[in-house]
Amino acid sequence: MDIDSDKGLPKGRAPTLRVVPMPSDANYSGDIFGGWIMSQVDIAGSIPAALLAKGRIVTIAVNSFLFKQPVHIGDLVSFYASVSKVGKTSITVDVEVYAQRRSLEETVKVTDATLTYVAVDGDRKPRSITKN
Repeated sequence: MDIDSDKGLPKGRAPTLRVVPMPSDANYSGDIFGGWIMSQVDIAGSIPAALLAKGRIVTIAVNSFLFKQPVHIGDLVSFYASVSKVGKTSITVDVEVYAQRRSLEETVKVTDATLTYVAVDGDRKPRSITKN
């Protein structure tokens, strides 16, 4: 996919999470550390998964993760998470990440990811997801 075509926030969707990265989140080059972005993606993805599972979930897989553009200190970073698949015990979530640049004149898609979560019980054993 051409990264230049990924401009602007998704229409008609509310972000699951919004964060402004700070200087302590940057790598030695001054861009935001990829591990920080991965952590925030996992948090954003876990929100719809936990709501659907109606309880505790654990991350079982990062199916795909693509960094398309760098994130800069002070960008407003928006994470859009949506459930793409529900299995007996698992939930797959797609997460799109956009950065509104500090100048507020440009918004670009910076990351695409797909993660899988598993619903677990109090003993951390997989449990069935109740479908309504």
